Amino acid sequence: MVPGQKYDFKEGATLLVDKPLEWTSFDVVNKIRYALKKALGVRKIKVGHAGTLDPLATGLLIICTGKFTKKIETYQSQYKVYDGSIRLGATTPSYDAETAVNEIFPLDNITPEMIASNVPHFVGEIEQIPPMFSAIKVDGQPLYKKARKGQEVKVKSRKVTIHDFKITNIRFPDLDFEVKCSKGTYIRSLAHDFGQKLDNGAYLTKLRRTQIGEHTLKDAWQLDDLITHIQENYHPEVTE
Repeated sequence: MVPGQKYDFKEGATLLVDKPLEWTSFDVVNKIRYALKKALGVRKIKVGHAGTLDPLATGLLIICTGKFTKKIETYQSQYKVYDGSIRLGATTPSYDAETAVNEIFPLDNITPEMIASNVPHFVGEIEQIPPMFSAIKVDGQPLYKKARKGQEVKVKSRKVTIHDFKITNIRFPDLDFEVKCSKGTYIRSLAHDFGQKLDNGAYLTKLRRTQIGEHTLKDAWQLDDLITHIQENYHPEVTE
């Protein structure tokens, strides 16, 4: 469903939203839920998202309402496409720019040819360890909470599939990339592991999700536009 379309939110709707920078996926859900409850004059309405984006990531978020929340698992299982940037020569504990650089590496020996030859190692089925700063739960608590307390936890690797991975531009020490991957892939871990494979360091500086299955970012609402649409077009006395 695309901007300008009418939705039966209470019965069920699927919304494509461009998640803003520094918003959590739950922030977006809560904003939409609040707007719907107020506009429709209801005390409760089901709203959920199909696949978390980190606060520093932007792009496509699938939001489901009403009975369509039963479709969330199906959307989550579909492939994802991202573009973004990796910075070579340093690492961070979170594998992205959320935390400060904790180690710096010399870049004198890194060449475009080395970067290109590194890419094939990250295509196909690979083993990946999720970042410590992630929402995966260990002993009932998200890893990021343990990480922020300085606790070290051994995290098991998991198999993920990278369908396609390419470096689209080299702006040394930054690399622009595009990746198509399976559910459960951590792009932050991909960036970190890419640096390790070069015997160097790397972390994610930018990430934008452009596609989930056949759903693309070009069909997504800007969040403010969606909220305005809800406020102006839906009222308690009107059944869409």
